[in-house]
Amino acid sequence: MTDIPKSSGERFIERIMGELDPSSERFQVLETAKRFKSSWVELGDRLLAVSSRDLYKEWGYGSFEDYCTKEIRIKKETAQKLTLAYRFMEKNEPELMARREEPRPFPDYRSIDLLRQAREEKGFSDEEYADLRKCVVEQERSHPTVLKQFQEVAKTREEPVIDPSVPLKAALGAARRLDTALRGVEELPGDYREMVERLICTLEEELEGMQVVVEHR
Repeated sequence: MTDIPKSSGERFIERIMGELDPSSERFQVLETAKRFKSSWVELGDRLLAVSSRDLYKEWGYGSFEDYCTKEIRIKKETAQKLTLAYRFMEKNEPELMARREEPRPFPDYRSIDLLRQAREEKGFSDEEYADLRKCVVEQERSHPTVLKQFQEVAKTREEPVIDPSVPLKAALGAARRLDTALRGVEELPGDYREMVERLICTLEEELEGMQVVVEHR
């Protein structure tokens, strides 16, 4: 059987790997990147570590984006979706995270990112989120199918209906992402973390106590 030709990106990654210690963290990230399609969860985990610990600086890159595009050979947007999807799944989907070692196909990282957006940014109701999650996790639908369902619900959020919980949920999601990012920052004054934690608590209390009133303009 004829071997499948390697892409230029794979050959580039292998050249760098040939110059590195196989036990080094940099080598392991590159090795994971080669298996990207079948192991995006592992790559998201490793990229999150590279970003939060500024490892890319030790490897000669001025920014995380440069490292991703020039060495891992993925776009900035892809790297962002991978890390955000991993953070979201780690925090909100422990059952799904436990499936990472199973031989069955894992949901597309883009579909997981849509779940994140539905929960943290788009203000999906619990029922709408549950339906989307069922499509992704239980029914294992393709990403185009998941995207279509996501867009149909998201479109209703663009109609002239005022739901005061939507911006509050978006702010809470942003605050949680900031809190996650700050955990990897060394020598950060404790006051900063405490401020973010207080903000998260305040937003959670506001959201919990809010009675959503839908008003038509």
